[in-house]
Amino acid sequence: MPDYSYLKTDLVNTTENDSTEFATQVSAFVKRTEYRMIKDLDDAGLNEYSAITLTAGQCTVSLPNDRVRIVRNVNYTTSASSVRVNLLQRTMEYAIDYWPVSSSTGNPRYYSMKNNTQIYVVPTPASTLTGEIQTESIPLALASATGTSVTTSNYFSEFCYNALFAGCMVEATMYMKDWNNLPVWQQQYQSSIDLLRNQARRTRQDDMEIAASPAGGPDTIIQGVS
Repeated sequence: MPDYSYLKTDLVNTTENDSTEFATQVSAFVKRTEYRMIKDLDDAGLNEYSAITLTAGQCTVSLPNDRVRIVRNVNYTTSASSVRVNLLQRTMEYAIDYWPVSSSTGNPRYYSMKNNTQIYVVPTPASTLTGEIQTESIPLALASATGTSVTTSNYFSEFCYNALFAGCMVEATMYMKDWNNLPVWQQQYQSSIDLLRNQARRTRQDDMEIAASPAGGPDTIIQGVS
């Protein structure tokens, strides 16, 4: 599978720029492209599942890490029957209207995004509960093999290489001020992203070939129509 070293060599060979200054900037190209791709893609491979604790008497729950970009699902397990209960997503305004006295407690039913690092749960849990949160998170950043605790390959390099490479070439051509070739790589990046989006759409189809919305409801896609 392609790793950071492979990508760096690919960029140097394609641009025919083997300068030390260019090589130093490759990590910045990769980082900016990764942040762009997490906004462009809706892949199941970006999903992460983490254990969370709904603490008795507390409405707020911290997200697992700072790589979280989207919360897809929050659930908890009842202590009595070990049944999973899904919380429904609502706005903060709805949550506050529904449960205005946070000191009152009950069985949680809804959650909302409080900010980029916390969710807000109502009713306030009457007892401490264990649960799970499903998030779309940016993979651990791709880096060289030098230093400690680095990731030489990740989801983007292993499963989305064409888009990652084209995105880095966009950054590289801007760095080199190669404005003539910039539109070529921008188009190549967009084409690669469109193919990945189509692949993600196909994974959300059931055996009867009916597309399913990532939000869980019916989709507007008409089968056989481009």
